[in-house]
Amino acid sequence: MPTILRHGRWRIFFYSNEGSEPAHVHVEAGEGTAKFWLTPVALVGSLALRSGELRDIERFVRQNRALLLEAWNEHFGH
Repeated sequence: MPTILRHGRWRIFFYSNEGSEPAHVHVEAGEGTAKFWLTPVALVGSLALRSGELRDIERFVRQNRALLLEAWNEHFGH
């Protein structure tokens, strides 16, 4: 589970066994989690996160999309 970024209480990462899926990241925030596709940025699902925090996380993912895609491609060799 390589961690790509940390921002406040968020940990943005992906699982090393998910390279066959479209590029995406997982976000942990306390007890909550969310998954976002990167192309285009879209929420896939979440658990135990409030809608306001999900909007903030999505905004952060959009702002850092290039970095996140670069990390994905580097890790999975795309």
